[in-house]
Amino acid sequence: MRFGTVALVGRTNVGKSTLLNAALGEPLAITSPLPQTTRDALLGVVRRGAAQIAFLDTPGLHRPRTELGRRMNAAAYESARSADLVVMMTDVWTKPPKEQRALPGGGPLDNPWLRPGDREVLETLAGFAPGPRILLVNKVDLLRDKTQLLPQLDAYAKAQEFEAFIPVSVRRNDGVDAALDEIARLLPEGPAGFDEDTLTNRPVLFFVREYVREAILNQFEREVPHAVAVSIDAAEESAQLLSLAATIHVEKVGQRKILVGHGGEQIKAIGIAARQRIESLVDKQVHLKLFVRVTPHWKDMPRQLSEMGYDPAQGIVAPEVLRGEEPDAPETDPS
Repeated sequence: MRFGTVALVGRTNVGKSTLLNAALGEPLAITSPLPQTTRDALLGVVRRGAAQIAFLDTPGLHRPRTELGRRMNAAAYESARSADLVVMMTDVWTKPPKEQRALPGGGPLDNPWLRPGDREVLETLAGFAPGPRILLVNKVDLLRDKTQLLPQLDAYAKAQEFEAFIPVSVRRNDGVDAALDEIARLLPEGPAGFDEDTLTNRPVLFFVREYVREAILNQFEREVPHAVAVSIDAAEESAQLLSLAATIHVEKVGQRKILVGHGGEQIKAIGIAARQRIESLVDKQVHLKLFVRVTPHWKDMPRQLSEMGYDPAQGIVAPEVLRGEEPDAPETDPS
């Protein structure tokens, strides 16, 4: 038996959450075409042969401009530091870089075949992730000429030591099985860390917040989704019904008007989409009431962020969570 934690790290929008969903066989993690969709580490447990893999899907590493961004990066850093194995994900060059030769005197991280933003990720891994790592290069289905992948793989091999390099197309489920087999092979021997039927140790209310936010991400353009956070006001559950009330926080009055829509049409559509996702998770009827509140500058307010669930002290990468124990955070404010 093998068991270990595996941190999925990389830039935004390289397919980390999509890979987690493919490995789990169900859409647990929210996904969208917009960058920085994932804001906190999410644990998903996958059984692969004689191995149990505890994946940690992490926020995309980026240059933060807010306290929220700094906390997102911190969640990714801590996941990489604590993991038994790090899977760095990147994506292909659909066209060769304009400059294909390294500058004279430059080091391995100056290679132009490294994807923009990956230099910072590689530097982060060198400082935070002492364990083994593999590289997954996603979206290879976009390459007409597969030989174009070779100089990119060579650049990453020279930049850092990886145990394996695996081209994948997660969207088409191409190469995912090979990646999971290699991940399982590299895990340390040991007993399973979670029960056989455990999918994640995040409480339901965590996913309520996430699925409301996902509905907003899929319904609006860039400005509004990035200005949104969700907090849970009330939750009551019976055998047949889960009743919920949640507040959607925005930064400006204009954003509130957009979310509510004419005659409440937009907020109603958000509620319907989120409710359907929640019902598929809890397998019971859901009543969901949504409110929209203007909370200026919430991204830079530490106390407000903690109340919304973005609290490093309660993060999923806390030691007790990595051991498969229940976190101390109350269920009404998961993070």
